[in-house]
Amino acid sequence: MSAPMREFVDTLFDAHPDELPYLVHGDHPVSRGEVRAAVDMEAEVFAGHGIGEGHTVMLQIPPSCTQIEVLLALWRLGAQVMLVDHRLKPSEVDALRSLCHPQFLVDSGTAGRSPLKFEPRYEVITSRYPDGRPATTEHRLVQFSSGSTGLPKVIGRTAASLSAEIERFTRIEGMPVVGERVLLLSSTAHSFGLIAGVLHSLVAGVAAVFAPRVSAKDILGAAGRHDVHVIFGTPFHYELLSTARDLPDLPALRAAVSGGEIMPPQTAERFAERFGIGVGESYGTTETGFIAMEMSGASRPSVGRAAPGVLLRIRDGELDVHLPDGSPYLHGSGGDRYADGWLRTHDRAELDPSGAVRLLGRGDSLVVIGGLKVDLTEVEAALCRHPGVSGAVVVHAGATEAYVSVAPDGPSAGELLRWCRDRLADYKVPRVVHVLADLPRTSNGKLVRRRDALLARAPDR
Repeated sequence: MSAPMREFVDTLFDAHPDELPYLVHGDHPVSRGEVRAAVDMEAEVFAGHGIGEGHTVMLQIPPSCTQIEVLLALWRLGAQVMLVDHRLKPSEVDALRSLCHPQFLVDSGTAGRSPLKFEPRYEVITSRYPDGRPATTEHRLVQFSSGSTGLPKVIGRTAASLSAEIERFTRIEGMPVVGERVLLLSSTAHSFGLIAGVLHSLVAGVAAVFAPRVSAKDILGAAGRHDVHVIFGTPFHYELLSTARDLPDLPALRAAVSGGEIMPPQTAERFAERFGIGVGESYGTTETGFIAMEMSGASRPSVGRAAPGVLLRIRDGELDVHLPDGSPYLHGSGGDRYADGWLRTHDRAELDPSGAVRLLGRGDSLVVIGGLKVDLTEVEAALCRHPGVSGAVVVHAGATEAYVSVAPDGPSAGELLRWCRDRLADYKVPRVVHVLADLPRTSNGKLVRRRDALLARAPDR
């Protein structure tokens, strides 16, 4: 077993008594002790499959008690876990597997499907890949984030890195504390939901509550039934909650935090008007963990000052984060984003005299949709793989729009949407496809990416 990861997992559980509730869904809270026992049992099963120290495992299970228990069990064995969003289609998972060469796949047989409701339990299927390769670094959490070239960035975190981020969360004023309940709407396959929601809750003695469905009625029903103290979600969730007709009595609710993308001011205002509390911000990257966090939303439009232990600088108008322990990128996927101990976030930003961070927008092609990062060049590449497509430009202006040039007898917009749905996760699929005879170009031959110019060429506008 990997001593650092075994100690990491044990430290999370040992922080508070086993009797405290940890994972809550419906009327069936699961205690810390029950989760610990399930982790031990799963670890025995995986060890029987030959998984141990330094083995590489791709994990794709929808957010659930099963997903959390399996992740902790694999870590307890010292495995390097490649955490994959359950919404990725098989072809996307195959592409990641070809890049990273895991030795095992642990999944639920539901790749590419979005469950209509929260399921606490899934069947676990373990497969072995004979051509897989063991870990060559101490990274034990591997996540994937879209890159500016359309190829995914492969990002690794060590036990020390995860421990440091969890400790930073404990130092943020207003974070949930022992005995409290957090309504966790953010995906547990991504950094904020996993680390702020799942791992911090475990070490802090907090109960993580899951809503049965992603609807305002069901989310608020869970919040009221369990009298939650804090909500973690994305702007999408807060916009959804602001549309609710009837609000339950939520006497304990004291904070709501948005992570994954910057909260539009109008969304924060609507939520505050309906619920009587502001929406805070948690800003970070998969590579660095959270960078700044302000629980009340009082500092908007800034996202607060740098978290304890985080060193920032502004260079060429973009925010850099100091990572002295080396590049987080694996398999040569980071390009020039990390150099001389600094990571380029590609977020345009400024620091005010107090040190608070104000974000001004993205500096590359990455956009955030419903809290999930989408690289527009990846969508363009998928469209261009259609044999009837000669070019594609994808823009995001409230929704993702694709402008595609085809031959006179080429594919229709509907056919291209079906093409994308077969090859991309649902959240990456364009909302609309415009079919053009030719894409507009600049005088030097570059594709025009201004939405107004593209829309002017669209015959179906």
